[in-house]
Amino acid sequence: MALDVARIRQDFPILHQEMNGHPLVYLDNAATTQKPRQVIQALVEYYEGYNANVHRGIHTLAERATDAYEGARAKIARFIGSPSPNQVIFTRNGTEGLNMVAYGWLRQRLKPGDVIIASGMEHHSNLIPWQQAAAATGAQIRYIDLLPDGTLSQEHYDRLLSEGNVRFVALTGASNVLGTINPVKEMVAKAHQVGAKVAVDAVQVVPHMPVDVVDWDADWIAAAGHKMLAPTGTGFLWGKMELLEEMEPTYFGGSMISEAHLSGAKWAECPAKFEAGTPNIADFIAFGAAVDYLSALGMENVYAHEKALTEYAWERLSAIDGMRLFGPRQPRAGLISFDVAGIHPHDMSAVLNAEGVAIRVGHHCAQPLMELLDVPATNRASFYIYNTKEEVDRLVDALLHAKEFFGYDV
Repeated sequence: MALDVARIRQDFPILHQEMNGHPLVYLDNAATTQKPRQVIQALVEYYEGYNANVHRGIHTLAERATDAYEGARAKIARFIGSPSPNQVIFTRNGTEGLNMVAYGWLRQRLKPGDVIIASGMEHHSNLIPWQQAAAATGAQIRYIDLLPDGTLSQEHYDRLLSEGNVRFVALTGASNVLGTINPVKEMVAKAHQVGAKVAVDAVQVVPHMPVDVVDWDADWIAAAGHKMLAPTGTGFLWGKMELLEEMEPTYFGGSMISEAHLSGAKWAECPAKFEAGTPNIADFIAFGAAVDYLSALGMENVYAHEKALTEYAWERLSAIDGMRLFGPRQPRAGLISFDVAGIHPHDMSAVLNAEGVAIRVGHHCAQPLMELLDVPATNRASFYIYNTKEEVDRLVDALLHAKEFFGYDV
């Protein structure tokens, strides 16, 4: 079923404004998405109606807050097909979740000679934690070759696995630069065949297409709420229960202990074990409202909308002289990174911004990938449920104006 984009846009107050005298075109959704009224209202209702701490009181406000907070966890669990809400650990963002795996599980198990497999397309959040773990333990990281079309060489991945001593695989579900959608299920299965565990950076997947963690069979996945309509400061780490039980917490204090004495303490059961202190209550309740919104749309419909929009954008952008598009044409996530010959991305963004078109430029927290692509930075347009073909046309028109401004033939 096609999304009713005109109706959806009515739910997003921020979209109905002018930027520099032009109607706003927001194409920076891979960095963060806008928030619908339903999510904003969830914040207001909490603070106006039942602001209280969770898990600590038996008065009415505390019980209402706890029910709403844990209700959001249950919604997220259903959204990704988790067998239990207790496998969903609330985090500040996807980065925190991956660091929790690195510090709470991997470091204690690595030894010199062990191998971590990653790739050159990883976001820094799915690269730096593993580099630090390897440096601290004497393990080594090997990187899957990137093919010219922006996909990972599965032949090289198979060879790395066959060389032995692979303890861990770090994999992005979809590249935040190339848009490449990796074959997660197949790559996880291959890693498990050699006894390796797998953490998936699902930040650019969970907001955009159906995800079933049981089907994927990954050991951990991390996602960010603010990239799927929820407030900033929200995310989650999902893990297989046996691995969460093995993991050590990385924060300590109140709410994460079952008992504490002067001689030491015992940890609470999951998920409390990983959630020390007063949590970000209101924003996680609003995260639940965001999941409700996306569930009502249907993630198959969300993905179909983005796929059609991205294909249209690829067709229009590729017709521009001097344009270089990165990554495979299809299948891909709902974003396109590009470079226009002779115009630095920062200069390009300034011109687009003057025309009310918001895109992202830079290395996108993927500097190793910029080195592999041999570019200092790229432009990135990323799409979501409220974007339209007309906005793609606005982007193309602004790019052509930029070429004229910098003296290039259009």
